Formats: sequence, structure tokens, C-alpha cells
Amino acid sequence: MPPAKAPGLSAAIITYNEADRIQACLRSVAFCDEIVVVDSHSSDGTQELAAALGARIIERDFPGFRSQKDFAVASCSNDWVLCLDADERVSEELRKEIERLREGGFAGHAGWSIPRITEYFGRFLRHGNAYPDRLVRLYDRRRGGWVGREIHENTRIEGRAGRLKGHLLHYSYRSLTDHEQRMQRYAQLMAESMHASGRRGSLAGALFHSGWRFVRGYLLRLGFLDGWRGLVFALVEAQYVRQKYVKLYLLGRGLPS
Repeated sequence: MPPAKAPGLSAAIITYNEADRIQACLRSVAFCDEIVVVDSHSSDGTQELAAALGARIIERDFPGFRSQKDFAVASCSNDWVLCLDADERVSEELRKEIERLREGGFAGHAGWSIPRITEYFGRFLRHGNAYPDRLVRLYDRRRGGWVGREIHENTRIEGRAGRLKGHLLHYSYRSLTDHEQRMQRYAQLMAESMHASGRRGSLAGALFHSGWRFVRGYLLRLGFLDGWRGLVFALVEAQYVRQKYVKLYLLGRGLPS
């Protein structure tokens, strides 16, 4: 009897003005049978660069991270999907693991979690809240999908989840300013989402939660072992949490945040 054909695998990626990073991302998933890129009207050539590397481009307004990623997965031709952000890359070790799983028909699990490691000022952070950032990114879409808020979205699957060892390389922040500005946008979005769901904030809560985030990441999770990078990362994280709860407090009082 001839061996069973390995199941198809699609890569699903959402983009917006990622011309400086999309090529490295797409090359890292070239082993997939299909690459689907859902782009939110980029103006920097992202779509053209992605198309030149064989991706199927779908242009779509941006409704939120969760909804856009869910749409990208639904647009794939295969049930097994590998989900990436444009600032992520599949490491060589991870690629080999995924290819071995595919040869075995992805048997035994509904999906696999992948440790994500974040590059920060020229080195990867290996401690603190940033690592290991395990995420289910390889899964059977018939048994799972994207859930949660539109920001800080996550995946959920029905069935067993395996654990892969190879890293998903995360090149998220172009500079400290980029990191801070992104966290400020996320704080606004999170505060609005929490407020809409009935949450209310307090200034005491802003102090407590931001302090706890710093202590947890920098001390309890050994972020200090990443040197000055670990300290800077922990400080920006704490600032993000403080902004989120201050904005939530202002929204609760009917004030602009």
C-alpha cells in the first residue's frame, strides 16, 4: 500500500506596512503548501513584496486583531494552519519539527504550542515575562480558532495540544520609541475593550497592577538575567499596565483617555 499523502499546510499572516519584515517572515514559511496574507491596505509595498514570494494576497479593512486573524485562517485552503505575525519567523529547528509532524499526518493532537522568543536590541530575551511565550500557532482549524478580545487575542483548540521545542523568532520592536508607542496603542485598545465589557479601574489598581507586572517579570521570572535589556523591557511593560488602568479609570468617569 502506498504511503498516505501528508496533509496540506497553510500559513496565515496578517499585515499592515511591514515591507521591512515581510520577506524574512515569508521565506521562513516557504515549506508550507500555501501562504495567505491578509493585508489592511498597506502603502509601503508590503503586498507587492509578499506576492513576489508566492503569497496569496487578500486586501481587507482591519476590524481587530482577532477578527482579522480568524478571517485569514478561514481563507486558507487547508485545514492545518500555521499562524504567524509579520514580525515573526519560523526557526530552522521549528521548521524541521513541523515537517516531521506533517509527514506523520499531524497525528495525535489538535494542535501544538510553540515557544516564542523576542529579539530586543540585538539579543533574544530568555527570561522574564517575555519568555517562554508559548502560543498554540499550529492547529487543525476544524478543532480550534482565534478567541478572546480583539487585542491580546489567543487561540483555543478542542483536543490535545502538543508542545514543540523549536522557537518562533519574534522581531517585534524596531526601537524603544516603537516599543513605547505600540504599548500606548495597546493600552488604549485594552482599556476600551475592558470598559465595554463592564470593567472599571482605579488609580490604586493602576499602581498595584503595574508594580506587580514589574516584580513578576523582572524578579520572580528572572528578567534581570537578561541584563539592561531585561530591565528596559520590564519598565516598558509596567508602564503599559499603568497606562491601561489609568485609561480605564478615566473612561469609567466619562473622561477622555
